[in-house]
Amino acid sequence: MTRQSSFSLRAVALAASVLLSASANAALFEDTDARRAILDLRQRMERQGEEIQNFQRNLLEQQNQLEALRAETARLRGEKEELSQELSKELRRAKEQSQGVDDRLKKFEPTAVKVDGVEFMADPTETKAYEEALSAFRKGEFVAAANSFTDFIKRHPSSGYVVPSLFWLGNAQYANRAYANAIGHFNALLAKAPQHLRAPESMLSVANCQLELKDNKAARKTLADVSKTYPQTEAAVAASERLAKLK
Repeated sequence: MTRQSSFSLRAVALAASVLLSASANAALFEDTDARRAILDLRQRMERQGEEIQNFQRNLLEQQNQLEALRAETARLRGEKEELSQELSKELRRAKEQSQGVDDRLKKFEPTAVKVDGVEFMADPTETKAYEEALSAFRKGEFVAAANSFTDFIKRHPSSGYVVPSLFWLGNAQYANRAYANAIGHFNALLAKAPQHLRAPESMLSVANCQLELKDNKAARKTLADVSKTYPQTEAAVAASERLAKLK
């Protein structure tokens, strides 16, 4: 082999060695980049995994809070309904109590009444007492009626029932033959209300009591006064007839 050929072979071998070394280095560089890329990707995935876990935990906490809010809302709604029911009950109870008070007050409030054509205000207690006394008179219980009317006049001297009470008291006493007392109450009526519907009859009753007491002179004068004071009344007609019989 010539020297030139030997040199050529060595040159080729050297070149091949250089190429192999370069290829190995290039492969080594490429493998390092790949591992670095994989590591980076793995780290990103781990970070994303942590973020996902954090998101899931936050989401779970929010769901728990939402459930707690729903439970609290339901509880408050239930309490509201209970309070509303209690309030309704209390309002009904207050209304019933108020109505009861009003009803009780009405039992004591004066009301308009009309007796013998005269209208006036009277307490329910007055009306009840007067009607009870009048009921006793109508039953023929003249002693009880006289006592009731006497008590009524003492208890309610300003009542509109006083004038009719005087009339019925006088009649009850007349029935009990207490003529003097009857005259006193009939005259009290005439002095208090000379224009009252019961006045002509009361004056005529005075004359009747005087006749029962055998005081004919006084009876004749009273009968004449009836015709003079209350002409064109039934009492005046009756007084004229009795006066004519006395003459």
